[in-house]
Amino acid sequence: MDNLNTHTIASLYQTFKPERALELASRLEIHFTPKHGSWLNIAEIELSALGRQCIGSQRIPDLEALNALLEPWYVDRNKKQRGVDWQFTTDDARVKLKRLYPIINI
Repeated sequence: MDNLNTHTIASLYQTFKPERALELASRLEIHFTPKHGSWLNIAEIELSALGRQCIGSQRIPDLEALNALLEPWYVDRNKKQRGVDWQFTTDDARVKLKRLYPIINI
């Protein structure tokens, strides 16, 4: 889950009746993502592709149906081996993110 301020268990209670919110909350295991990191960009690209190419706007009734829908999609996606063309070079990172790099005195 990303760190958007509406992405909390509390938002379930704002949207649903308490009983339903509790039922939904008990089914979730939330893992927050770091706010910075290039791997997060890759994950967001993949999730966007998954939503557009596979799931769309349909409702998935259960885990078995989701797995049956996902498997052909990810097998095909992995066969294509699409990469990410990074525009941010290591040299650029050292300039822009110099506060994150340790100073080593030799």
